[in-house]
Amino acid sequence: MTEDLFVKICGITSEADALLAVSLGTSAVGFMFAPSPRQVSVHLAGDIAKRLPEHVLTVGVFRDEAPQRVVEAIRIAGLGAAQLHGHETAEETQWVRARIPTVIKAFRAGESAIARFEEFGADFLLVDGDNPGSGQVFDWRLAEGVADHDRLIVCGGLGPGNVAHAVAHLRPAGVDVSTGVESAPGRKDPLLMRDFIVNARRANAEAASRDALVDPAAEEPYDWRDG
Repeated sequence: MTEDLFVKICGITSEADALLAVSLGTSAVGFMFAPSPRQVSVHLAGDIAKRLPEHVLTVGVFRDEAPQRVVEAIRIAGLGAAQLHGHETAEETQWVRARIPTVIKAFRAGESAIARFEEFGADFLLVDGDNPGSGQVFDWRLAEGVADHDRLIVCGGLGPGNVAHAVAHLRPAGVDVSTGVESAPGRKDPLLMRDFIVNARRANAEAASRDALVDPAAEEPYDWRDG
């Protein structure tokens, strides 16, 4: 688990919501290019991204889109990453990753392809529920077997009320939310976003503190028999 939890607010549809998310401390904002109530145009996403600080990762979210169109959209909008949220093959994912800086590859919880994640060449593995975008929580036990939790991002049904439990249980590198911080589809709620980010980061800090107390690399206790 990373010390600084990665928090992504997805489904951004307006500059106001993007700037608010940034002011509240999000690590990344996501723009939906796949069919969705939160879908935006490439040009709108680009206009919003231009107004955001460089340290905030801007992500275009695609579902079963042609790799060439993914790369083209990312370049036109000037975004920093692509999230492939469909049935993209390892070869397609590799092709995209060779042409843009960061790729997040999403899988449904329990999907057998998760075991072959390294073949996809992506930077992060995102685990979602069976119905992406539905806001439904999946059985977190299905994500326990992910080998590299330092690259795991958890999504699906998260909100201010359960994100701390997800972080404490799965110890991921990051969390991703859209529906759980909205007042209406595509409209983010300031208080929900604030509470989500605060609760997620607090849980991560508490888990890191517990790890430090039981660090196996810590100094061995003094053995009087060595004297």
